[in-house]
Amino acid sequence: MSYSIQKHSLLKSIILHLLPGILVGICYYAITPIVILNGFPSLMALNLSGLFILLPFELGFLLYHKQKEGASSLKGIIAYTKPLKNWQYLVYVLVIIVLSGIAFKVFSFTSDLLMPLFQQIPAEMQLNMGLSDEYPKSNLIITYALFLILIVIALPIVEELYFRGYLLPRMPSKLKAWTVLIHCGLFALYHTFSPGLIIVRTLGVLPLAYMVKQKENIYIGMIAHCLGNSIDFVIGLVFIFNM
Repeated sequence: MSYSIQKHSLLKSIILHLLPGILVGICYYAITPIVILNGFPSLMALNLSGLFILLPFELGFLLYHKQKEGASSLKGIIAYTKPLKNWQYLVYVLVIIVLSGIAFKVFSFTSDLLMPLFQQIPAEMQLNMGLSDEYPKSNLIITYALFLILIVIALPIVEELYFRGYLLPRMPSKLKAWTVLIHCGLFALYHTFSPGLIIVRTLGVLPLAYMVKQKENIYIGMIAHCLGNSIDFVIGLVFIFNM
């Protein structure tokens, strides 16, 4: 980073990490019954929550602070934009994907351990990717088209700008070596629509956040995040194609 960044208090950092997730969660749980009633999986509710809540909040927040601080572009308030060589993007993104994949695989058992804590959430309200013949093919095509646009491309880019580009470098200095881990924990809690994945998501996103901070480059985070989210899209696409 070539400019000075004012650190947030711990309370402010926690609020800015969790608030958009709380709003998305409220929207998701509110519209899921309506989405299901119209023959769509709850994944559609997540798409719509991202479109109408997450994007306006996080992008609007960044644009507001850009204007407030008189920056000519988002780079004026976003850290970690240090350029890398082309081959470094390939290597670092590959490292992130491999390490994150291992973490998600090794610690997937934690989701089963946490499941009893969230039994009060009705089964129909839990995230459903729609990989079932009970949904019309046309509805799944619409759902996964939005999934590609929003959850594979738009939302990861905005999330990386907001979380790794804006919030991570502003976390309190007193956290020291715990900064990245606590940031990842808050990012996991932010995903209120899948609370059972808190532990595995914390550890799974740790390689991404650490690499972005170490290399001072959010673009490797964006690429890895988009690629990671694309896995579910490919699985859904194959299922739809074989219906």
